[in-house]
Amino acid sequence: MPTPIARGFRFLTGNAYIMLSLTTVLWAMNTVAARLAVGNVSPMLLVLLRWVLACAILVVIAREALRADWPLLKNHLVFIFVMGAFGYTGFNALFYAAGHHTTAINIGILQGSMPVLVLIVGVILLRENARPIQWFGTAVTLLGVALVASGGDLTRLASLTFNIGDIWLLIACVFYSTYTVGLRKRPAVSALGFFAAMAAAAVVTSLPLAAIEAWQGAALWPTWKGWLLIVFIALGPSLLSQLMFMRGVQLIGPLRSGIFINLVPVVGPLFAVLILGEKFAWHHGAALVLVLGGIWIAERGRPPAGSGKGSA
Repeated sequence: MPTPIARGFRFLTGNAYIMLSLTTVLWAMNTVAARLAVGNVSPMLLVLLRWVLACAILVVIAREALRADWPLLKNHLVFIFVMGAFGYTGFNALFYAAGHHTTAINIGILQGSMPVLVLIVGVILLRENARPIQWFGTAVTLLGVALVASGGDLTRLASLTFNIGDIWLLIACVFYSTYTVGLRKRPAVSALGFFAAMAAAAVVTSLPLAAIEAWQGAALWPTWKGWLLIVFIALGPSLLSQLMFMRGVQLIGPLRSGIFINLVPVVGPLFAVLILGEKFAWHHGAALVLVLGGIWIAERGRPPAGSGKGSA
């Protein structure tokens, strides 16, 4: 007879909605971690150590998948390194650097731009077709992004006065959106094996950034709080969230699973207020409505599955 722990584990891993909700919480907590890391560990060192620890765990849990997938993976090493550099190293380097200059509320809301950025990158790189209603939804979301980046004063856009942290975060979102579009071209290997290979690529591509940071005298070795953050980020946003998301996609499909990503700009600012005590201003609320509303509009314009029409 299964033990209560075994039954509980089976219930967790068999319930997509619980796992995807936990994934959203972990990704939202990462926005808080970006702010808490300030003064406790430097950004590039955080990225490197995050993936070193995650890879150490993946060596144990993904070794069979890697062994089985290696004949295909070795033929796509350039693609894997580019994906790891964009989705894991580049995104996270700019993400944590942004945490030194902007608020966790802004980080959480600006991440909400990724679904429409995926649409734009898909059109540019894959020549996908987008309907007018999708472009309208994109414009609405980008208006919300502009509201956050301008601090609620859109006249600042004319003078190009922006918070550098917000700019870095938006560039990070472009990196991750490019990575997301690239996933459509991934080799026919297991999700776990591909994830482990990209995590290894993230370690390699993180090394030059950490070396440059050290050469500039900007490296900050982790304090005890910094080590706690590294362990949390490696286990939570880096590892568990990815595994739970992959399992959720397996259970209910990518489209229904993807909806949970849109909750990050809602949950992230909530944690920023509750944990960091940041102030939620009127323009944050307005921007949140615009970002999520634009995503909703763009998703309604998506061609139905099997229609043969491209969409992001």
